[in-house]
Amino acid sequence: MTIPISNTLDAEMTRWRQDFHAHPERGFAEHRTAARVAELLERFGLEVHQGVGGTGVVGVLRRGNGPGAIGLRADMDALPITETTNLGYRSTSPGTMHACGHDGHTAMLLGAAKHLVDHGKFNGCVVFIFQPNEEHGLGARAMLNDGLFRRFPVDQVFGIHNMPGLPLGHIETRTGPMTASESLFEIEITARGGHAALPHMGGDAIMVGAQIVGALQTIVSRKLDPGLNGVVSVTEFTTDGGRNVLPGTALLKGDARALTPEITAQIEQRMRQIVDGVCAAHDVSATTRFVTEFPPTINATAPVIAATSAGRTLFRAGANGTCPPKLFSEDFAHMAQAVPGCFLLLGNGTEGAYARPLHSADYDFNDAALTTGASFWITLVEQELAGA
Repeated sequence: MTIPISNTLDAEMTRWRQDFHAHPERGFAEHRTAARVAELLERFGLEVHQGVGGTGVVGVLRRGNGPGAIGLRADMDALPITETTNLGYRSTSPGTMHACGHDGHTAMLLGAAKHLVDHGKFNGCVVFIFQPNEEHGLGARAMLNDGLFRRFPVDQVFGIHNMPGLPLGHIETRTGPMTASESLFEIEITARGGHAALPHMGGDAIMVGAQIVGALQTIVSRKLDPGLNGVVSVTEFTTDGGRNVLPGTALLKGDARALTPEITAQIEQRMRQIVDGVCAAHDVSATTRFVTEFPPTINATAPVIAATSAGRTLFRAGANGTCPPKLFSEDFAHMAQAVPGCFLLLGNGTEGAYARPLHSADYDFNDAALTTGASFWITLVEQELAGA
């Protein structure tokens, strides 16, 4: 493995990352983070644009007269989680934490930008995209609606996410569905309620809701092609019942995942059929709301081939271009709908806090992955924009 990053730059990236970690900011409130990113990009010598899609930052680096352009994206936002680590750089913002590694994604892309300014051997244009509000699925759309790829056109776009449990020096990606859609649903049941001792005289919303919860699990197990992936999870169940009061209302909330829009549509259709059928059997009414927040991330063939090739150049056997799809969701999906894209996973390590699940209060990004991540970006750019 040939790493182009110097020890000096590695140390700088670590300082940037730990500073971002200590000062986390939630979606569309990444004011300090965005200002720091813009300051560094300007210091490196890039053309810098702030306020793209709210708190987004774009840096543009041109070299030579090559017509090609490549987009590299990092997310900047943190999560509403109270950190439980004892790190010297732990969050100083109560109730907010970089529990997904966006601090690392930002720092490694900054490191790649600095190296490419100082030593890059390429001919064309690199667009460095620092995106706000990935966690709520709003930041990519905001940047696109603000003319991201009209103002900064690229031939293809790439995004990296760290993956706990995947060894350092490994990447994974695939052609086609890479991550799932996320759809949020709410089912509001209205019954008559009544006395707990006289159920025949009333209408029990909690009993109807319980039947719906059980029946929803048949969507994936019995209504979808077994060869296709899908998840339906009820995550909240609230009623207005009491000690001896049958509830007259119940509210179910949950989350559905799928790898294609067609499966998402089937899940919604079956969900509405089940709710209407169960409620009709018990002479109660219900309203179902189903909203898709994240589309599936669909990787295009050519960018996947490019990413896998760069990974094999850098990591040799550590590059997997045919990994299984993942059922989590990713805001990068919107960018991959706009231009050919590739979303890939980068090993965060297999031990300690580096192997803790994303969104855990004791998770930490592995600073050793800054070098592998920035090196991958550099290798990809010099491969795709060859000919300095």
